[in-house]
Amino acid sequence: MSVLSEPLIADLAARLLQRAKRLAPAPALRFDDLAASTTQLAIPTRHGDVRATAYRPPSGTSARGIYVNFHGGGYVLGDYEQDDPWCRYLAVHAEIAVLNVDYALAPTHRFPVPVEQAYDVLSWAADAGRDWDGRRLCVGGQSAGGAIAAGAARLARNLGAPRLRLQVVHYAPLDLVTPGKDKNAQAPRAMITPWLCEIFNTAYIPHSPTRRDALASPAWGENSRDIAGIAPAVVITCALDRLRDEGIRFAHALRQAGALRLHYDVPDVDHAYNLYDPNSRTITENVYGLLAEQVRRAIADTGSHR
Repeated sequence: MSVLSEPLIADLAARLLQRAKRLAPAPALRFDDLAASTTQLAIPTRHGDVRATAYRPPSGTSARGIYVNFHGGGYVLGDYEQDDPWCRYLAVHAEIAVLNVDYALAPTHRFPVPVEQAYDVLSWAADAGRDWDGRRLCVGGQSAGGAIAAGAARLARNLGAPRLRLQVVHYAPLDLVTPGKDKNAQAPRAMITPWLCEIFNTAYIPHSPTRRDALASPAWGENSRDIAGIAPAVVITCALDRLRDEGIRFAHALRQAGALRLHYDVPDVDHAYNLYDPNSRTITENVYGLLAEQVRRAIADTGSHR
């Protein structure tokens, strides 16, 4: 363990990263031409209001359900605007409303705050008073957002509501117990480095035994064995990503529980390929198309909700 595993040092490093780095998708990976309409919202949670953007299909197309999205950034970086291209694409191609959520970041707000906020937003979105069908509810996210979505889906399973049609877990950190240096990366210069893992994991959960919580590390140890009744899932991993192996373990556990709709390992790409690699436009569109079709099927399937 390095000095970055010390909470005070990790918190300082996290705050320096927040000041220095704004995450934004490469211009080649935006979908500004897709005419989804947007509305800004403030959604109440037990930890205060969160900002969100609601995307709706083009005028004249009614939303068939609701997908709640959580962005990535290692629990420390980013905001909901970085996922605008994906949310815009999904609203248009799946003909669904999309709620893109700006949850609270570490180290100011640590685990379980983001997971509890995510669950509260799902409960809000499922309410019958919204202008979408809250009975047709999906959740998903990229990177840390995927882990938060998986945690919220597990919390919904534990509490019995709201009922989810699908969870989408896209190159997520699903094992915060295993040190980053012990995780394999095939990329020669992997985006997720061991030192970034230390900063992110420590800033999010400074007390290392707490990282064993199933809401934080669903692919670690015994956490993936008791998942009967969990929402059906799509898991996307990246062949060169340091987080690939834990995503594969999670997909295997879901398959064993009868809850895996699809696991797709994107070949020849690293973490966050769909945000920062300008050469991955075709790959990104192919994956987005695959995900949009899975969401369409989930909201249309009368037997998919649990």
